Amino acid sequence: MPADLAVIGLGQLGLPLAQAAVAAGIATIGYRTGPEGGSLTPAELRRMLAQGFRTATHPAELGRVRTAVICAPTPHGADGAPDLAQVGEAARTLAAHLRPHTTVILESPVHPGTTADFLRPLLEEGSRLRAGRDFHLAYSPARVDPGNRDFGPANTPKVIGGLTPACTESAAAFYGRLTDKVVRARGTREAETVQLLETNYRHVNIALVNEMAVLCHDLGVDLWDVIRCAETKPFGFQSFRPGPGVGGHALPQDLSGHSPRSLRMVELAQRVNNRMPQYVVQRAATLLNEHGKSARGARVLLLGITYKPDVPDQQGTPADEIARRLLELGAHVSYHDPHVPTWNILDRPIPRADSLYEATADADLTILLQQHRTYDLQGLSVKAQLLLDTRGATPTGAAHRL
Repeated sequence: MPADLAVIGLGQLGLPLAQAAVAAGIATIGYRTGPEGGSLTPAELRRMLAQGFRTATHPAELGRVRTAVICAPTPHGADGAPDLAQVGEAARTLAAHLRPHTTVILESPVHPGTTADFLRPLLEEGSRLRAGRDFHLAYSPARVDPGNRDFGPANTPKVIGGLTPACTESAAAFYGRLTDKVVRARGTREAETVQLLETNYRHVNIALVNEMAVLCHDLGVDLWDVIRCAETKPFGFQSFRPGPGVGGHALPQDLSGHSPRSLRMVELAQRVNNRMPQYVVQRAATLLNEHGKSARGARVLLLGITYKPDVPDQQGTPADEIARRLLELGAHVSYHDPHVPTWNILDRPIPRADSLYEATADADLTILLQQHRTYDLQGLSVKAQLLLDTRGATPTGAAHRL
């Protein structure tokens, strides 16, 4: 059966989009841009296949769809900018088979100007078609929140910015089949900058509460009680939580070297958030010392090593750096995570605890890095010799909190 939609890039962004499209009755094919993994469960993937989703076996199939959405990953390169290699490869592959009247949409996180200045020339050169005249071109910031049970594609408004007004309307017509609300931006640059603002907003506010966590610990103030009280204010305040670091695919962008003006606050926020894994290890070593133990030789159990609760994704997880630093101190590190069967740090496997409660009781220090729904934190806090809670998820007084 011919497909209406091609999702190019089957990772963290592409798979949820394909899942939503298939659920909405849109005939969808997927095309891989490289080794990718997403947050969908095996059951969800089986359901998609049963509903007709399939992976394209030949790039020529991309030329038979009405809409193609590029969701290729854009990890940060050495200069801190999004690496557009996979987006470029996806564009060249699509361009070789692009037909008139197709709507092409980019969802990958990129700097403002990428759709018009980078993607457009590749598509036009490879297809000999002109964007805005022969095919539609638009940008839509991805709004994927893995594990969120309250907000999904249907009830999350979708922002659209097209190269021309007609491009915007064509993209809006597609997304109108998936979501209750479509918001039209003035153009591709505005839509790209929406993604920039949303991502940086999260990182800056997390950096603020991370600094507050360090300050409150030094002052002997219970930050978690402060947050509990502050979030009762019905205006002018949105609650964020500190943690052991910030992971995920949406990395902060300060535009250094890519704009006449950088975002200094974002640059500072990155430095604050990047220091948190080191601070967690420092707190861990101090706790051990206070109880007559050294980090060298200590048995340390890490609970939850994914970057978000209840998903298997480890992209950018602070657990990697925390484990590495503990190993460098001479600690014996093990872990438990119901979503991660194996884990390697410094090219060596980290032992996985089979019996969670026994491992917790045996460890000199247990560090909660991610509060997966399956964890009985009350029970674990009773079993643990020492428990450092970096998420403020344990009952008050049951653990040492970040």
